[in-house]
Amino acid sequence: MDIGTEIVKAIIFTIEEKLSAGGEIIGKRAIIRGVGGVKQRQGDIKNGAVTDIASVVNNCKESIRIATNEAGIRASQMVMGIAGEFVKGSTSTIKYKREEHDAKINLSELRNIVHKLEWRAFDEVRKQMSEETGYPEIDVKLVSSSIVEVRIDGYKVTNPLGFQGREVQMSIFNSFAPHVHFTALQNIADELELELLSIISEPYALSRCLDSEHNGSMSAIYIDVGGGTTDIAMVADGSVIGTKMFAIGGRTFTKRIAVELNISFDEAEKLKIAYTDDKLEQKSKKIISDIINNDIDIWLEGVMLALSEFKSMDVLPSKILLCGGGTNLPEIKEAINNTKWYKKLHFANTPQATFMHPNDLNNIIDETKKIKDQQDIIPLSLVNLGIELAGEETVIQKALRKVIGIMKV
Repeated sequence: MDIGTEIVKAIIFTIEEKLSAGGEIIGKRAIIRGVGGVKQRQGDIKNGAVTDIASVVNNCKESIRIATNEAGIRASQMVMGIAGEFVKGSTSTIKYKREEHDAKINLSELRNIVHKLEWRAFDEVRKQMSEETGYPEIDVKLVSSSIVEVRIDGYKVTNPLGFQGREVQMSIFNSFAPHVHFTALQNIADELELELLSIISEPYALSRCLDSEHNGSMSAIYIDVGGGTTDIAMVADGSVIGTKMFAIGGRTFTKRIAVELNISFDEAEKLKIAYTDDKLEQKSKKIISDIINNDIDIWLEGVMLALSEFKSMDVLPSKILLCGGGTNLPEIKEAINNTKWYKKLHFANTPQATFMHPNDLNNIIDETKKIKDQQDIIPLSLVNLGIELAGEETVIQKALRKVIGIMKV
């Protein structure tokens, strides 16, 4: 369930084993059985935050109904995406010195390590978010938490149990949101009467959506231009470093068209879509292009500011991957590829933006044939994480879940 500013999207999928050419099980994949989308009203969501719970619940139920009718099956579990200006996420890398370095790590010690490291990461990020948003620390809630990487004496491991060593280094990605925003989403989930596997930071889901088998060491900047916000995820060597958001999205450009041409928001939206579909005559096309370009510079400033906040990055990756309905505006990609904006930032090479495509997600098969372009990448990235969440938890994931359960009380 992708609760976007512009559209609520529901995807119903089943999970099956993924086989090699020789018939061996090499993982899992999702088969999309049904897709549903319902347009939100203007007042339902603002800057990514829900402002009318009842209306959003109705839109969610309708999108699920459409997807269910197409799929011919009912979903029992749900993964819900959260994004917007008030959602903050970052990866904390914290080290833990073991007193008995010759002893093998057992389950009890692993839980203790995860507990200590997650609390330290939690305090660090919550304080930072409080400073950025102005919300008191007590009003900042943990949305989701994921182990990004574990190293023992510098050696990368997937399961620390049984290992010996002096130092455990753990990278944990935490995403936070103001209490009022988070509880609104929980209330929506309760109304939908499905087992909620997780509420996930959408930029985090985006950063994880490409096949790790082929992109395990990839570094890239993911930019999702939605209806109300632009969400950015930074990935270095296959690990998510952090996420940033700012409140400029597709609706910003629609509002500018409405004001400049003195027409209603709905008329301006239709005009903008006709422009992106290249259905306007040359004169009208030039007028809309000029209006949009007035705000593109402001949007680009937002991107630059967001990227400058990744202080831990000595060099920014030059690969930029675009998705979201807002990137249908040709000016978005042109601004990144054809201007010198990057000169103020630490890029190793000239950055180049390309569109993400549903075919890039190797673990998903779309039986509906309805998912076609970059505006469907976010719900697909939630499907991708849903494959993991619906399966069996690893030992370290179980330990983290128990710690988070204690922290949320």
